[in-house]
Amino acid sequence: MFLKLIRRFGIQRYPPVAPICLFTRLLSTSTAGPSSCVACLCTSVGRCIRRQGCGKLQPDPGIRSLTTIFREPSFVTSSSVRLHRNSVPRPTAAEEKAFQQRLDSCSASRLVFKLLRSVEILSDTMAAAALHQVADLEQEGNSLKDPTVLEKDTITALFFQLEQDCGQLTDAGLVSVLLACTRLFLDPWSTLMVRLVTESQDRLDRGTLSVGQLCTLGQAMLAIDGPGSAMLEQVMEDIQKQEPSQWSLSDLIAVYSLLQGGVGEDGKYRDLLNAMHTHALTVTHMDPPAVSVLLGALVTLNQTQAMPLVISLCKQAVQHVPHFTDEELTLVVGSLIHFGYSNSHFVEAIEKNIPTMAFTSHPETVTKVMQFFGRRNILSTTVFNAVAESFVYRADDYSTSQVARQIMAFGKLGYLPPNAGDMFRTVETILYKRFLHFQPRTLLNLLHSCTLVERFPVNFVSQVFRSNFLQQLQEQGTGIDHIILAQLTQLYMTMKLECPSYKGPSLLPEYWVKSFLMSGRSLETPVSAQLDNSVKRGLIKLLGARSYFGSKVLTPYCYTLGNRHTTGSNLLNVCCSFIY
Repeated sequence: MFLKLIRRFGIQRYPPVAPICLFTRLLSTSTAGPSSCVACLCTSVGRCIRRQGCGKLQPDPGIRSLTTIFREPSFVTSSSVRLHRNSVPRPTAAEEKAFQQRLDSCSASRLVFKLLRSVEILSDTMAAAALHQVADLEQEGNSLKDPTVLEKDTITALFFQLEQDCGQLTDAGLVSVLLACTRLFLDPWSTLMVRLVTESQDRLDRGTLSVGQLCTLGQAMLAIDGPGSAMLEQVMEDIQKQEPSQWSLSDLIAVYSLLQGGVGEDGKYRDLLNAMHTHALTVTHMDPPAVSVLLGALVTLNQTQAMPLVISLCKQAVQHVPHFTDEELTLVVGSLIHFGYSNSHFVEAIEKNIPTMAFTSHPETVTKVMQFFGRRNILSTTVFNAVAESFVYRADDYSTSQVARQIMAFGKLGYLPPNAGDMFRTVETILYKRFLHFQPRTLLNLLHSCTLVERFPVNFVSQVFRSNFLQQLQEQGTGIDHIILAQLTQLYMTMKLECPSYKGPSLLPEYWVKSFLMSGRSLETPVSAQLDNSVKRGLIKLLGARSYFGSKVLTPYCYTLGNRHTTGSNLLNVCCSFIY
C-alpha cells in the first residue's frame, strides 16, 4: 500500500515508518537518527483517528495521546500523511478560529489546499470546514464549476483518510463532513459516502446528537434522499422530542433552515413551528444573519399566521440595515414585501443608507429596495433620487428584469426624479441595445410604467401590439390574464391620446378591457377608506341625500369615478380613484 501511494502522489521514497495518510510532509534533513513523520487529522475528542496509531512511534499506552502535524524548515512536498500518536495538544479554540479566518479569506480552491498543507494541527471540524469552503467556491447550480477539483491530490487524500477513519470522527465533525460531501456532489454510493451515512445512522440510533447536529444530518439526508428519507424522518422525530423554548438561537436557526429546505412544506410540523415562533419572539437581540434567515424561512414556509414575529424581526432589522450583507438585505426586504409590512423606522434606516447603497450594493439589492417602496406605496424622494442617479451611473450592471422593476416603482408612484431626462435616455439606450433580451411580460411592464410618468416609448410600443408578441405573452407563465389585458389597453389608449403621430399597429378589440378596476392588483390605486367616507359625508351634506350620487361609476374610457352626481343637467364628478 505504501509503494502504491508513493507512486500515486509522487512522494520521495524514504524508509517506511508508518501507514501513509493525509497531507504528509516527509522531512529531508541531514540530522542523524530515526526519520520524523507528520500527522494530519486530530479529532475533537483529542485522539488520533488512526485506530492503531503510527507504526514507528509507540507512546506510553498509559498516556492519552493526540494527533498533530509538525512542520520543519525543510521538507518534501507531498499530499499524504503519516499518522502517529503524540502528546502534543489538539487545536485550541483560538487556533480553530484563526484557521477559519484564514479559510474565509481563500478566494480559490487552490488556496484552500495550500492552507491545508501549511497548518500544523488539523482537527476533523477544521477538515470539514475546508470542504465546505471548497463547495462555496466551486458550486454553480447543481454542479461544480470545475469538477476536476475533486481529483487534486490534497482533497483525494483527505477523502481517503475520512473513508478509512470515519468511525473515529466526532459527532459534529462527522455530520459536517457528510453535508460538505453532498455539497461537493459526491456519488451517494461511493465508499466514502456509504461509510459516512452508515456511521451517521449509528450515531443517530444512539440518540446522542445535539439539535444542531441533527439539523446538519437532516440537511445532508435531504440532499441525498430527498424529503422522503427514512433517516430524515428519524431526525425530525428526535427534534420534535426536544423543547424549543430551551434551544439556543443557533439551534433555532438550524431547525428553521432545515424546515425551509423542504422538510416543512405542505403544512407539516405545524405544532413545532408554532412553538418555534413563540420562542423566537422572546429572543430580543439577533445578529443580521439570524434576522435574515428567519424572515426568509417564514416566507418559504408561508407562515402568514406569524405576523407578530415578522413585526418583531422588522424592528430588529432597523438597527442592522447598515450591517446587512447585500444578500441578507435582499432577503429581508423581499420578506417584508411578501408579508406586506413596513414601519417608519425601517424606511428611515433605508433612507439614511441609500446614498451609498445605491452605488455600491448588488443590483438585485437596489432593485428589491425599489420594489419595496413601490409595493408599499411609499414615496421617498431621498430613495428614488439616489436610485435614479445610480441607475444612470451603473445601468449596465442591471439585468433587463432589474431595469423594469426599478422603473415600475417610479411609474407606480408617478414620480419623476430631478435627473428624469438622463434616466429615461438611459432606459431608451438599454431598449435599443437589449430589446431582444427582454421577456415579453418584463417589456410590457417597462413600457407601461414609462407611460405612467408621461414618458412615451413610441419607437418600441409598436412591437407590443403585433400578433407574434401577443402570442409570446400567451405562452409565458400563466398566459394573458386580466392585468396584462388592462396594461395593453391602457398603453394603447395612452399612445392614441398622447401621441397623435403614432401610426403603428392597433390593439385588436379582443384584447381590450372595459374596466381597469379589479379585485387584487389593479391599474387604479384604491382610494383610502377614510378619504372616501369623508367625501361621501360631504356630498350627503351638500346634496341632501345619498341617492343623489353614485359610487365607483365606470366611464366610457375604462376608468372608475369614485363618486358621481346622478341628477340634473350639470353632472358633478368627484374622482376619488386614480391611475397609478
